[in-house]
Amino acid sequence: MKITTQDEFAEHQIVATLGMVTGNTIRSRHIGKDILAGLRTLVGGEITEYTKMMAEAREQALDRMKMHAKRLQADGIVCVRFTTSPIMAGAAELLAYGTAVKLAPRGSQPPPMKPAEPGQGARCFR
Repeated sequence: MKITTQDEFAEHQIVATLGMVTGNTIRSRHIGKDILAGLRTLVGGEITEYTKMMAEAREQALDRMKMHAKRLQADGIVCVRFTTSPIMAGAAELLAYGTAVKLAPRGSQPPPMKPAEPGQGARCFR
């Protein structure tokens, strides 16, 4: 599955927009990581415990978004974004979202499909 943060692919054209897809995860810290992170703030530098936790959360949210797109039989996802928000003290949600699309190579005749409704074109909102 092709994924991009742009609103189109250079080598493929979008022939159908299938809708928004999402994937999320909620992660919490644990006391061991907090103690190590607290010690690291004394000497400075990267807090690797939290860096690793956020990287794993991004991958899991991305995987769940791709599964959502596969259920829609999408070929790609455009306009991918990440957002995070606190849920409670010590826990946060990481959400990945984008627009699932059907693709065809540029210059090829796209397969006949139901035309997109007006206003359902894939455009990134910033």
